Amino acid sequence: MTDAPLRIGVLGAARIAELSIVGPARAGGHRLVAVAARDQGRAETFAATHGVERVASSYAELIADPEIEVVYNPLANGLHAPWNLAALQAGKHVLTEKPSASNAGEAAEVREAAATAGTVFMEGFHYLFHPVTRRLHELLESGELGELRHVEAMVAMPAPPDSDVRWSLPLAGGALMDLGCYSLHAARMLAPWAGGAPRLAAARGGERAAGVDEWLFADLEFPGGATGTANCHMAYDKWQMSCRVVGTRGEATAMNFVQPHLDDRVVVRTAAGERTEELGRRSSYAFQLEAFAAHLRDGAPLALDAEDALTTMRLIDECYRAAGFPARPRTVLPATV
Repeated sequence: MTDAPLRIGVLGAARIAELSIVGPARAGGHRLVAVAARDQGRAETFAATHGVERVASSYAELIADPEIEVVYNPLANGLHAPWNLAALQAGKHVLTEKPSASNAGEAAEVREAAATAGTVFMEGFHYLFHPVTRRLHELLESGELGELRHVEAMVAMPAPPDSDVRWSLPLAGGALMDLGCYSLHAARMLAPWAGGAPRLAAARGGERAAGVDEWLFADLEFPGGATGTANCHMAYDKWQMSCRVVGTRGEATAMNFVQPHLDDRVVVRTAAGERTEELGRRSSYAFQLEAFAAHLRDGAPLALDAEDALTTMRLIDECYRAAGFPARPRTVLPATV
């Protein structure tokens, strides 16, 4: 195994970065080479607080830095595709927060850019790498739950302030973009036990502001006859991030598949009774960065790529159309950034 640390550049000084990249990078012995933010003061504070080696004057300068090999993109949704494209075109590997783009058209451009660059692109569905989600899949694979019949994923949270970018249509906001992509992706990942990928049967949603969904519920159908609901709500009365799989012999529920560091329980119910398994509260982001590094350094398999990101984005666009919402608009960066 090659032990050389990843050399990471961080776009923006978002709070999520502390959990999603700073902690995992420190734990894995990787270098945080540079950070850039629209507000230079915020970038300097972020660097000083989190041990980032230097501050770049702009996103473009960070991407052009020859010492940086991996660009991590936690910007607002509408800025994912433009800066993912810029990083790929600069020959960098990219780990981006979900969703990878504002719409399927942008996601297709990202896929082509990754193929042309020959670099690695991964959308950060970190939950997939945690033992909680792996356990759901193991229970299906072992046959303990029987044949998959239904999946229910609900990702919900109390409302952020009205000024939050997650309510902005130009910045590709909305409940489905911020939360529902998790529930859709979790359902998609059950394809090996459902006869293939799900198709959208119906979707409905509620509007918060013009074109922006406060909640969206999607009904799915799998080729093998199983059904699914992929639901999200961004103005809910509590936090809920559960995934329940139901088979012909039993069922299992991950109590918080998106944030297993807060709740690592999987509750299994079969004819033999009920049991609760605790799978560990190590961060799913730490597992994710380990998998990413193992792929870059040792060629280990990686479950997520630009093709997977495009497939998810197409399903998101379908959900929006079916629920009567427009797809999120394309983001065009200024000529100089």
